[in-house]
Amino acid sequence: MRTAKLLAMACVLLGASSVLAQSKPKPAAPTVPAGDWIELFNGRDLSGWTPKISKHELGENFADTFRVQNGLLQVRYDKYRSFDDQFGHLFYKTPYSYYRLVVEYRFVGEQAKGHPGAWAFRNSGAMLHSQDPKTMTRDQDFPISIEGQFLGGKSDGTARSTMNVCTPGTEIVVNGSLYPEHCLDSASRTFDGDQWVRAEFLVLGSGQITHFVNGEKVLEYALPQFGGGVVHNHNPAAQPTGKLIEGGYISLQSESHPIDFRKVSLLNLAGCMEPKAGNYRAYYVKSEPATCQYARPASTP
Repeated sequence: MRTAKLLAMACVLLGASSVLAQSKPKPAAPTVPAGDWIELFNGRDLSGWTPKISKHELGENFADTFRVQNGLLQVRYDKYRSFDDQFGHLFYKTPYSYYRLVVEYRFVGEQAKGHPGAWAFRNSGAMLHSQDPKTMTRDQDFPISIEGQFLGGKSDGTARSTMNVCTPGTEIVVNGSLYPEHCLDSASRTFDGDQWVRAEFLVLGSGQITHFVNGEKVLEYALPQFGGGVVHNHNPAAQPTGKLIEGGYISLQSESHPIDFRKVSLLNLAGCMEPKAGNYRAYYVKSEPATCQYARPASTP
């Protein structure tokens, strides 16, 4: 019932925003100081990140799966005897709710021995709104989350979009209805070979999520919520079906194909929206009054 009411409300809001958009000129986007971007990957080591690999305990970087070399965050399997469904995720330490996330990646090399199948060829992703990794069981394969799926082309002329969305233990709303399938393809072109791709997410809490590839909008959906399947060996208490997901952790995926990341940056869109405060930012979209900082009056002699 709650989901139905939210769907109806979303439709009304979308209709109202459409009318307003047609009657008012679009304002210029607020300037974002370069220093406001948070570099989640520092280019030197895995500071701030924690691995969780299926069949292993939280914090164990089995077989040096996640490593930093030559300024790149790499996912590798050269020390594996067999992949053996040991799906991995590298979690950033801080949860976020409203933000822009930029990830620059490229696929390299060949799939690990014992990989789960052709579907995992040049397949990885960034998990958004993820459950706390501390709540994952030892043998859980994927975190309950919204996956921004990265796919590389097969170099055989077939189309294979990237920046799709998949929903392990979650559901999304597309065009006013719950989407019935596990994954939804984006409108991106195919990226063959080992070329770098710039993926960007605009995440607005439990509202709308938009995907961009090299600056081009390719996918949009809304109302991320718990539900659905395609996650195994998890604690059911971590999946309250029907509840909207306001925020969560971000992780990078290890799914049997080597991948490099050269940039992982985030712009927090939640903060002080009081213009009189010293840390006011015009680009914020979620107000957090408790974060506002005001200058103290000068003391008098």
